[in-house]
Amino acid sequence: MSVNSQKLYEGKAKVLYTTDNPEILLADFKDDATAFNAQKKGRIIDKGRMNCSISSKLFQTLEARGIKTHFIDNPTPNQMRVRAVKILPLEVVVRNIAAGSLCRQTGLELGTLLAKPLVEFYYKNDNLGDPLLTRDRLHLLQLATPEQVDTITHLALQINELLKGFFQQCGITLVDFKLEFGVDSQQQILLADEISPDTCRLWDTSEADPNRRVMDKDRFRQDLGNVEDAYEEVLQRVLQAIEKQNAS
Repeated sequence: MSVNSQKLYEGKAKVLYTTDNPEILLADFKDDATAFNAQKKGRIIDKGRMNCSISSKLFQTLEARGIKTHFIDNPTPNQMRVRAVKILPLEVVVRNIAAGSLCRQTGLELGTLLAKPLVEFYYKNDNLGDPLLTRDRLHLLQLATPEQVDTITHLALQINELLKGFFQQCGITLVDFKLEFGVDSQQQILLADEISPDTCRLWDTSEADPNRRVMDKDRFRQDLGNVEDAYEEVLQRVLQAIEKQNAS
């Protein structure tokens, strides 16, 4: 880290630092874990390294398939250099299978396969509890332009198809996941934040038991145990799938 680096922002999972280049930031991934809008707090040993590595590999995989991301490189195992972007205050959630709040709010049974992927927008605002937004409310609050909303919806669905296929090669079912997007100095929309077991629901495809199949932060949320083991298993499967792709 440069001697001129300054802390720019600290979130629940990462700390962002400035660098000598105003167009580049350094993201330092933390081991801290939170759930239920930080009502539950804890620590997942080595989570920073695992999530940074998983996110980096997935960003590179998506970049190779035409998705523009903020990822640049990894100066250390738990750090990621990223392009500076202005984050749109939206959490974009893509759902393939009913789980979590979708079940609580609709009565759908856990594990219900959706006829088509569902894209939802949440207001990225901790004080309000990150509420679900209608498109009209999104436009009312001027959180993004109609064109930006159309672009990120298209990108989210495209990313979903790419990640579903990739995770399938890992023996993992992509249940749902959260994305964040930012706008760079050239007004390009880039995929930002991270893609990891913190931001995805991932189920072991070969496991039928509803608890044992969980490979994501639900293990922390629901006190299922073996959280670190699940994250490490996801990392190893991601690395193996990439190695296999590179060898073919």
